[in-house]
Amino acid sequence: MRLKLRTIIGAAALGFSLCAAAAAGQDAISSARELYAHAAYEDALVLLDRLRSGNRPLSEARLVEQYRAFCLLALGRASDAERAIEAVVQADPSFRPVSSEVSPRLLTAFTDVRKRVLPSIVQARYSTAKAAFDRKDWQAAEHGFQQVIQVLNDPDLQAAAAQPPLSDLRTLAGGFRDLARTSAAAPPPPPPPAPVVPSPPRTYVAGDAGVIPPVAVNQALPPFPTQGAFVPTAGLVEVVVNEHGVVESAVMRSSLGSMYDRQVLNATKTWQFKPATLNGTPVKFRKVIQISVKR
Repeated sequence: MRLKLRTIIGAAALGFSLCAAAAAGQDAISSARELYAHAAYEDALVLLDRLRSGNRPLSEARLVEQYRAFCLLALGRASDAERAIEAVVQADPSFRPVSSEVSPRLLTAFTDVRKRVLPSIVQARYSTAKAAFDRKDWQAAEHGFQQVIQVLNDPDLQAAAAQPPLSDLRTLAGGFRDLARTSAAAPPPPPPPAPVVPSPPRTYVAGDAGVIPPVAVNQALPPFPTQGAFVPTAGLVEVVVNEHGVVESAVMRSSLGSMYDRQVLNATKTWQFKPATLNGTPVKFRKVIQISVKR
């Protein structure tokens, strides 16, 4: 009679919870808790299985699997309950039921599953953290190795954690965590120095201290046209004589006529000088040459 009454109460609670969720947005997980508290395990499973098929946040998914495990154990479906407990532990390795809220049978079931599943969780999380370390994702690596250490400190894992291979993983995880922490805190390397662009050599002029001007070796001028009356005429050509005594550039500063100017500029290409020097070292020199002709 009591079981029948509980079922009736559970069915009523289920109907109420479904209607309230649709009409007022009542939390469906809270409804499943109520059903479980009223021992309406089958009805609670119906609701939980519906919630399970949805795309829920991790914290809600853990609660769904947790109460599924409670209901399945209460119904004697040990294998199904064990799989649900595994899902809970995989989602949150630190979770364990509060002893004052569940039966000793439930506590034992969770403890047994945790002891069996936690070693593989440790190894999987270590591999994930090591992969983050290898790609230099220091923050993710430090967090992952810290999680490994936290799971290894779990009371249900103490016996296994004291022996290889888990004891070795504890040592490795601690070392890699510290390395990741140090690497994350290290300042970024300085930028590479800017390439040094050598400045062009200085071009000296008459009057610069210590500079000996160039001396002409070949400075032949083209003949000036003789047509017309002979009148005094003067022109200026400016040349840059390089370290080898060769004219690098030339420009007329005072014209002798466009045609003759071109002939002079062409002639400078064949001129040769003993280069200017500064402390015995050849240097560039800007020289102004006066040209005097009669026509």
